[in-house]
Amino acid sequence: MELRQLRHFLALVDERSVTRAAKRELIVQSGLSNSLQALERELGTPLYVRGTRPVRLTAAGEALVGPARRTVISAAQAEEAVHHTRDVLIGTLRLGVGLSAQHLVPFASYLGEFTRDHPGIDLRLQYGPALTMISMIGTGEVDCVIGPAVDRVPGIRMTGLAREPLRLVCRADHRLAERSDITIGELADERFVEVPPRWTARLLSDAAFATEGIQRRVVCEVGDWELFLELVGAGVGIGFAPTGLQYPVLTAPDSVLRFVEVEGVRLERHIHLMLPPAGETSPAAARFADHLLRVRSAGG
Repeated sequence: MELRQLRHFLALVDERSVTRAAKRELIVQSGLSNSLQALERELGTPLYVRGTRPVRLTAAGEALVGPARRTVISAAQAEEAVHHTRDVLIGTLRLGVGLSAQHLVPFASYLGEFTRDHPGIDLRLQYGPALTMISMIGTGEVDCVIGPAVDRVPGIRMTGLAREPLRLVCRADHRLAERSDITIGELADERFVEVPPRWTARLLSDAAFATEGIQRRVVCEVGDWELFLELVGAGVGIGFAPTGLQYPVLTAPDSVLRFVEVEGVRLERHIHLMLPPAGETSPAAARFADHLLRVRSAGG
């Protein structure tokens, strides 16, 4: 049965007249009668007694009134919820955040402004490596991601937000610390501290050595940039790190760490806003993307 048929039936119930019911529903009388007959055929029983004034319902008609009203009300509520979502945003924004994007993109500030503008939105933040976050967009586990990516990803809409170079970091007393013309070939015999394989920085550094056909020794993997720097400072090895990290182990006046330029290799992380295809983007994510890009274009 169709929703319009139930509405026509309830108009008849309320008006107790086919003529008045048709007028209320803004259709001709024959159209309303045909709709009611189609409903009766589908249910296999008469719903009202023809020729009575006012119209009198059959037992089957009386039994249908309650369920019909609940169905029509539920449909109206569903429609209102959709319109409400369009006009006054409600729901949940599930945002994936790359583990080291915070110092480049002030996403907490963006989210604060966004939720003040849309108080009906709840936030669910998930942190993880870049490739993990990207795969979660594809599976629908998150609505959008702010994080790094090495290449364009099929099926993912990507808008650049920031970029940052990676440079070699080592102790000040390391043999390479004062060199100004290091090549990647000179690093072949060094011990390296690295981040996990699915991190963007690791993908970039692995690719740089693979391009030169150089194998290197990774003596330690760690999933935290601050601990990464502390391990380099302790002499465990050298490594490639983003230049914008602001941990005290790197920025303190008495820091033992030094950034070193390596010639012939350009390692740069790009931070993106990543969304699924337009037809699969949630209203909250679409509105957040618009907000973020508007704020950035305004210089916020």
